[in-house]
Amino acid sequence: MEVRRILALVAFLAGVVASIGACTPAGAPPVTAASAAATGRGTIVLPREIEKLVGPADQHAALQAYVDRVGQRVVAAAGVGGFRFVVLDSPVANAHAVQSYIFVTRGLLALLENEAELAAAIGHELGHLVRRHAAQRARVRQTVLDAAVEAAATSGSVTVGRAVAQDGLLALRRYSREQEFEADRLALGYIVKAGYRGDAMASLIDRLRRQSALEAQIMGEAPDIGDRPSAASTHPVPVERTSAIAALPLANAPGESNEKGYFAAIDGMSVDDPPSEGFIRGRSFLHPTLRLSFTAPPGFRLFNDSDGVVAVNRDRSLMLFSCLPTPVSGPLDDWMRNKLKPTPTDIQTLEINGSEAAMGARPRGSDTGLGQARYVAIRDGNRVCNFALVSEGADQDRQIEAMIRAARTFRTLTPAEAAALQPYRLRIVSPAGSTPAQLAARMPYPDLRMERLLVLNAAQMPADLGSRSEIKIVQP
Repeated sequence: MEVRRILALVAFLAGVVASIGACTPAGAPPVTAASAAATGRGTIVLPREIEKLVGPADQHAALQAYVDRVGQRVVAAAGVGGFRFVVLDSPVANAHAVQSYIFVTRGLLALLENEAELAAAIGHELGHLVRRHAAQRARVRQTVLDAAVEAAATSGSVTVGRAVAQDGLLALRRYSREQEFEADRLALGYIVKAGYRGDAMASLIDRLRRQSALEAQIMGEAPDIGDRPSAASTHPVPVERTSAIAALPLANAPGESNEKGYFAAIDGMSVDDPPSEGFIRGRSFLHPTLRLSFTAPPGFRLFNDSDGVVAVNRDRSLMLFSCLPTPVSGPLDDWMRNKLKPTPTDIQTLEINGSEAAMGARPRGSDTGLGQARYVAIRDGNRVCNFALVSEGADQDRQIEAMIRAARTFRTLTPAEAAALQPYRLRIVSPAGSTPAQLAARMPYPDLRMERLLVLNAAQMPADLGSRSEIKIVQP
């Protein structure tokens, strides 16, 4: 199933339940340095407008300090200053540059093998900031839009305007790709001058490529989907980037990697979603803070995000789960009848594991290509949680019924169950005395355990694991 298709359907679901908030406690106050220290949540506080863009910072002080030291070493080599380096509390492998901030996620740290690769990731984002790539793209984008409007007005044809816009946006994508190459070139120079080995730039890209292939495999897509060139892409494919880097004089410059220091810094780090967003355990979603859970139907995969939880099936069936940010007064069937647009049909009241609930159907024909859609709202104490269910495959009737049964698995966790939920953590262990199969069996995932272990350790084959003194593994 194409990721673009998933995103489109998720966007549709988000639209039909726009009033539904993320699965975080309603009314939670912002974290300040004083409140963070008092609650034990740490003291890393981002400006509110930036946190809205990138998410919250991780509150592991030693890890933050380590990443900041590496970042400061890179900016010193680049001859610039005034930048802050922050680890984001996210298991998704990514890096961002916003204003004077450079962010790396916990997910990216888990994927990398050494400090030199971390420096390369930081250097790439620094290159974007130094060259003001985001501002340049914004100016070019505005120029494209202005040209399209002028073409439409001059010609009197919306079609002409659209054609101008399409040509301009393709040029903008090519421009963005050139910026990625430039950021790679700048990063290579930064890290070598900082004393790191030059091949860390290419190995960083390979780590990201293999992770992308694994994610495609998890989704049931072709593993090479990220290696296919596309004129519509804003990023060059990995093979293009590594080829461009290999041609640079510093590509294999000697320097340090500091794998030992890097492993020490990430040992014990969470590789899970923050507890405030809940955990995925196989086909089940469990939220220790809100004390709720549900289980998706067989064949579905769960994906957690601050905006909600998505369950995806390869036949294009989806479930979106989230909770309202404010209480709902009155019966839930009245709320569904008065608040959801278009107004659902066949609204009925029911009880789910002792809780008040309501269910309705989205009118057929209200959206092009829509097959079946259902809404299920459940009152859980003072809050209301919602399922939006969509199926448009050939087996849509059966899948809708399966998703309704899944919504009926919603229940409240006991205090003991909630307290027992802990994030998965990355551990640095010796592979001695264990076979690769035994090591993979320790990974707490329902499938692709060996594949996940190999990608986590940048290993090509299982035998590579036994030749190392230390490897990374994920443990409950």
